[in-house]
Amino acid sequence: MVHTQSQPRAALLSSTTPPLKILWTLPYLPWPTSSGGKLRQFHLLRTLANKGHCITLLVQSKTPLSASTKAHLETIVDRLIVLPRRPIKHPLTLLAAVFAPYPLLVSVNGFAPALERVFADLLTEDWDVVQIEHSYGLQPFFRHLQQKKQPFLLTEHNVESSIGAATYQQLPIWLRLYIYFDQWRYRRWEKKILGLPYKVAAVTAGDARNLAEHCQREVDVVINGVDTAAFACVQPNLDSQRVLFVGNFEYPPNLDAVAWSLDEILPLVWQQMPDVRFAICGYAMPAAWRERWPDPRIEWQGFVEDLTLEQQQSAVFLAALREGGGSKLKVLEALAAGLPLVSTPQGVSGLALQDGHDYLVGTTATELAQALLQLLHQGELARPMAEAGRYYVCQNNDWQISASQLETLYQKIKYADRN
Repeated sequence: MVHTQSQPRAALLSSTTPPLKILWTLPYLPWPTSSGGKLRQFHLLRTLANKGHCITLLVQSKTPLSASTKAHLETIVDRLIVLPRRPIKHPLTLLAAVFAPYPLLVSVNGFAPALERVFADLLTEDWDVVQIEHSYGLQPFFRHLQQKKQPFLLTEHNVESSIGAATYQQLPIWLRLYIYFDQWRYRRWEKKILGLPYKVAAVTAGDARNLAEHCQREVDVVINGVDTAAFACVQPNLDSQRVLFVGNFEYPPNLDAVAWSLDEILPLVWQQMPDVRFAICGYAMPAAWRERWPDPRIEWQGFVEDLTLEQQQSAVFLAALREGGGSKLKVLEALAAGLPLVSTPQGVSGLALQDGHDYLVGTTATELAQALLQLLHQGELARPMAEAGRYYVCQNNDWQISASQLETLYQKIKYADRN
């Protein structure tokens, strides 16, 4: 996945908001940008830093901080603090997963005394804004936030209690009762915890409505974006007969999308266009896939540093997503690169794209295969649709828009009554 290099801050102080002192917490490192969540974090941090804001980033990470990651992040934040996350099979995690009142994700990321101590020390400073990412990352902090009466913003990327079904599919069927129990715990956790922040933000209007209804409070929106400048020069090869998919394969909906594509959708395409290739890019690609689908027309690319190189060799982006939430950064990046898009309704959730104008939609394997064939047969004639998609994201989803939405919420938090 691509990013633009950070530019000198003095040259980019375009914000109308005075510089703010921001404490930003994360349950993972935002670099390298191997998932949609990391991509969002990195670009928002970079954009806000370029506007002159002073950011302290506090991270609890399951992976060690490498020299390369440290170097990347220290170009955009003023202070970087990284603590290790307890292993997922640690006895405390396993006990909490079964007996704690908190859901599984909270148990994995919570009960972290060292993180809690560091956060408490940081709260002795004065902050214009405290931003917590993900409700499952809040457990170590909320007691101290309440004690100090510190207003804060909680950003929720997905309605976790509703998309959990995708995650739970990876668990054996004999754990079904536990899954029902954990889903109940997550709904209960959401209802309790989303009442605490001064502001809550979702990434799509649909998610905001769902959270507002569930928690009976106002929920704002800070959209997902794309670095439109970084993709502006990409010119896909629409005559290449190459279909592209990108995903983080630690995320179950992406695993399902690949399996569905290769079991049902591409075989229908190959019946009429046997030379079509399917390129799959992404972090944590399962090694067993090469044996499960040994077809030489499949390109197993894995994680790529520069996605534009893959996009410009491709003719169509296929988003065969049946599960998930929010809006999909992989889709925004494909549109920004001028790649014609074939997608399920879930793949374009949160976006106001028009079927037949900006992309082609399908809900079944047959419909998606027919849409792929239509665009692949058109070749260069599909360029107007690709340019319509690119125009849409440039107008609606640049990271500058997302950062401005955040700054609006920050002003309300800065002047909130702290007593």
